[in-house]
Amino acid sequence: MAKSKVYTLETELQTMGSTSGDVLVEKEKENEELNIFEKFIQPCLVELLGCVLFISIGCLSVLVNPTEAGPLLPALAHGLALAIIISVLGKISGGHFNPAVTLGVVISGGMTPILLVPYWVCQLAGGILGALLAKGLADETSYVNQTGAVCMLNNETSVGKAIGVEIVFSFFLVFVVVMGAVGERSRTPLAPYSIGFTVVTGILTGGSISGSCLNPSRALGPAVVAGYWDYHWVYWVGPASGAIIVSLIYRFLLAGKSHRLFLK
Repeated sequence: MAKSKVYTLETELQTMGSTSGDVLVEKEKENEELNIFEKFIQPCLVELLGCVLFISIGCLSVLVNPTEAGPLLPALAHGLALAIIISVLGKISGGHFNPAVTLGVVISGGMTPILLVPYWVCQLAGGILGALLAKGLADETSYVNQTGAVCMLNNETSVGKAIGVEIVFSFFLVFVVVMGAVGERSRTPLAPYSIGFTVVTGILTGGSISGSCLNPSRALGPAVVAGYWDYHWVYWVGPASGAIIVSLIYRFLLAGKSHRLFLK
């Protein structure tokens, strides 16, 4: 009986190994079969479209939210919209919709650096188009009262605290993306929803301090449309710093053998 159990277990393990190997081979074949349009142009178009949808919904949720209502509506709108868009578009482009996320994924080894700048261009353009769409759909009075849904510091917040919030919650967001979607040992089909709820958490917790923008594209679009640039650099330095810190921790400590730089 003992030998039979051992034999059965070994057989199952061999079968599982061969199956996973077949899956990897199939994925490699699929990648080889993709043409230039599907490899490079389609992902960029998806990032553009996804940013238009995500940022227009996010901005509109701020514009229609009564001042006294608090951050719950914008938090849920941003988080749920992002989760839905990643779920339906993520397999084409990776579902970044955020220049800081793209930076973190590239440094972590999850995407070719060739697409870094094209992704950034499409994401930033999508942010501007999304902000324009939100302005067109919102009431003009609400738009003026909410300063075009721009990311801005609380009047009582210091710049240092605002940068701290943007770094910490951007770290949290990019960490969830890298571990949930890139990490070979931590990848999960629940990644889109984990990412969405991370955004909800960030806005609910840090929204009253810095706005918890966590996304240079989300910051740039409304700033261009509304012409509001006060402390705009905070929303670039914070997310980029958080993304770089996550990538270094991942590459040195948490990645699997294929992405880890040392102790392989």
